[in-house]
Amino acid sequence: MVIREKLYTVDEFWDFITRPENADRKFELINGEIVEVTPTEEHGSVTTDLITFLNVFVNQYKLGRVVNEVSYKNPADVYNNRIPDISFTRAERLKPLVTEGASTQMPDLVIEVKSPGNTRKSLQEKAVYFIQNGVLLVWIVYPQERMVEVYRPGQAMETLGINDTLEGETVLPGFKLALGEVFQGSE
Repeated sequence: MVIREKLYTVDEFWDFITRPENADRKFELINGEIVEVTPTEEHGSVTTDLITFLNVFVNQYKLGRVVNEVSYKNPADVYNNRIPDISFTRAERLKPLVTEGASTQMPDLVIEVKSPGNTRKSLQEKAVYFIQNGVLLVWIVYPQERMVEVYRPGQAMETLGINDTLEGETVLPGFKLALGEVFQGSE
């Protein structure tokens, strides 16, 4: 849901989301528009499964940091403050944790799980935005369709189904996850 039709800057966005009446709400700044996000139980279940699988693998091999719902912005872009459901940054790129405001370092992997308020077009645009801003791998997860779209810089989008395996490629070498395990609870 778009809040108002006005182009907001990142600074105006932070003023808006830190108001007391917005304390328990989730927003993103997308091309200057403040958009409220409302995840469902299905979204939460799939997101939890994905973050659990990733976190176990990453911690086992000390590969970096997995986080959920972190705010990212490109310092050169005053009209976007994006919050992927899950993100991963490789160990060699880790900086101290940001304790206030958005991180200005884009992660290596971004995962978005479709919520009822998302359109396929908006999720695809978000994937392209992240790729254009330095993310190496984006997974857009569609629980209802039981599929994942995979985005990489300079390559065509790839679609994987429930019988396929999601791989971490060069971002998370050795990570493999059968999509049947991700979608088992979304029936």
